[in-house]
Amino acid sequence: MVGGSKPLGESVFAVHAVAGAAAISASAVAVYPLDTVKTLLQLGATGQKQKMGLRQVVDRLMAASGPAGFYNGIGWSILGKLPGLGARFGTYELLTAFYKDGREDNYVYYSEAMKAGIAAGAVEAVFCTPFELFKLRNQHPWMLTGSGKPPLPSDVHLPSRVILLEGWGALWRGLRSGIARDCVFGGMFFSTWQFLHTVMLTWKAVNMSPKPRNLEAAGPVPPFASSVAAGFAGAIAAAASHTFDTAKSRSECTVVPKYIAMERKFLKWKAPGTWIERKTGISPADRNVLFRGIGLRTARSGIASFVLVGSYYLAVNHLS
Repeated sequence: MVGGSKPLGESVFAVHAVAGAAAISASAVAVYPLDTVKTLLQLGATGQKQKMGLRQVVDRLMAASGPAGFYNGIGWSILGKLPGLGARFGTYELLTAFYKDGREDNYVYYSEAMKAGIAAGAVEAVFCTPFELFKLRNQHPWMLTGSGKPPLPSDVHLPSRVILLEGWGALWRGLRSGIARDCVFGGMFFSTWQFLHTVMLTWKAVNMSPKPRNLEAAGPVPPFASSVAAGFAGAIAAAASHTFDTAKSRSECTVVPKYIAMERKFLKWKAPGTWIERKTGISPADRNVLFRGIGLRTARSGIASFVLVGSYYLAVNHLS
């Protein structure tokens, strides 16, 4: 290192990679307690006429695990978000670069942002699903339910036990609902963020003299404003995709031994429910609980998106 230069200053890729990892970790830690409580609300018994209140959920969590229980499984969460969010934003940037190719102003239309976000969400779901399964089962191991008569082993949240009892296919349980959730989230997030980004650039251009010839010439949006826009977009996307998140959480908490899965495959067992429920992995038994925890997930996603973008800007400025 020469003359006090920063160790990553000359490597653009390294700067953005380290900044991204730091931002993802910071956002995950900041909102993980909200995610833990949200998941417990989603996993309440289907037959309950009255869902548990927030105080009841927190009391139950404290009784089972103590304060540390709010961060059960956070390691799996971060491990999943690192490749997942990298795939989400990487796919989005790749597709929007294709859309912008040949345009003078590098503008991305809202419909294009939505389509790119949908594709990015599908890619993210494939990367994240195995990690989310282990995260969920470590968050609330006492909430796991079994498909079959034998009692569940106490260590069914461990990767080796999951593979031994349920097979390798269990790692992608809930993939259908995960793809539906992340496609809706990605489409709503990026189209909303693009809309807000355009509004902020337009407002900035109006107050400039001389007027820029296009929005790109108006310059970048301030980091804080971009973070707020990301938080707002994340909250809207979370609300729109929440039903699929509940379906995924409840599916991944169901332990299906290998012999049960083999019997279903041999007998050509058809999942119950309507066509849309079968395609998106929603169980008909969960119809009345799909909106549980929507307020917490909306808040969690909004805060996480705000922290993610803000932390990323701060890390890039510090490392560059």
